[in-house]
Amino acid sequence: MKDRKLLMIPGPIEFTPEVLQAMGLPTTSHLAPNFADVFGQAIERLREVVMAPRSQPFIVAGSGTLAMDMTAANLMEPGDKAIVVNIGYFSERFIAILERYGAQVTRIDPPVVGDTPRLEAVEAALKQGDFKLMTITQVDTSTGVLADVRSLAYLGQQYGTLVVVDGVCSVAGEELRAEEWGVDLVLSASQKALGVPPGLAVVIAGERAMEAFRRRKTPVQNYYADWTNWLPVMEGYEARKPIYFGTPPVNLIWALNVSLGQILEEGMEARFARHRQMSAAFKAGMTAMGLQLVPVSLEKAAHTLSTVYYPDGVDARLLGLINQAGIIVAGGRHPALGDRYFRVGHMGAVTRSDILATVGAVEWALARSGHRFEVGAGVAAAERVLAE
Repeated sequence: MKDRKLLMIPGPIEFTPEVLQAMGLPTTSHLAPNFADVFGQAIERLREVVMAPRSQPFIVAGSGTLAMDMTAANLMEPGDKAIVVNIGYFSERFIAILERYGAQVTRIDPPVVGDTPRLEAVEAALKQGDFKLMTITQVDTSTGVLADVRSLAYLGQQYGTLVVVDGVCSVAGEELRAEEWGVDLVLSASQKALGVPPGLAVVIAGERAMEAFRRRKTPVQNYYADWTNWLPVMEGYEARKPIYFGTPPVNLIWALNVSLGQILEEGMEARFARHRQMSAAFKAGMTAMGLQLVPVSLEKAAHTLSTVYYPDGVDARLLGLINQAGIIVAGGRHPALGDRYFRVGHMGAVTRSDILATVGAVEWALARSGHRFEVGAGVAAAERVLAE
């Protein structure tokens, strides 16, 4: 009897067999020629995934929080001004990180949780002063909200502000055209739509971001995150001439290169479209059962995950029932919403059968929780979207 449950949380996600196979390869030397080739290729492929051909990628052992920390440490100096476009818990985390490095932070909050800040409010703030950078969380996993990166980046460029996108839950899943849209830096992590087990922090810095780093007047106040240490390493591996600073996570980088190859083989346009369809199918299933999404509209809802309120009379015990049905989903994360909602990831290698199985598990759990709805309506609604 199969006893493995399907992992449908907002990360870590399910990984392809080829990625897991790469994780299990015998670990080679981090200075070996074959690993140098793999690392160099991964750096090159990252540029293609975020569509930033003139950028400088950094791949470092760590989490998405390290990628945020690395960004703030290298671009901010005490007294610099920053704007944070706040759409949830991880936007708030960026505020704390920026302030740790002495930044003066202006936060632009949404009207309500589940919404995005108004573009007019962001522009009004930009007009007030000389901001060095603006951070945008493209998808905040606490709310399931999708920011309008393209419009926000345009505003940042208009006012001479570096545009930083937290793409931890969006890169390789949501549409992101970094150079075309005027994004100066994209950061991410391995365990979500990039499709690799946890352990890699990823930063892709554009030309303006690198120039701002080179113009620093003070040393970077973080030894491990300092691009001064990592830039020669990245340049060395890309030239297939490995340079040592800290031992890289060999198997994770090997797996990353495999996953990036699969992502590019699928094609970015096809991948964006697949994520949109999977998201639409899952959300249609939830709506058909009478459930409400946390985002205020579908236009502001992420395609890499869904955040769903429990219906009246149902609470977090629903998660245990969904688990009994063979699917693992996540509870809420945003402090203002508490345990009123649950979260489901549908990114990376997710398939149509994964979506149908998850909608079916939610149906089964809701029926056993006393929620009144037309049994079968959720799966039928998801199937209709997937058949399009």
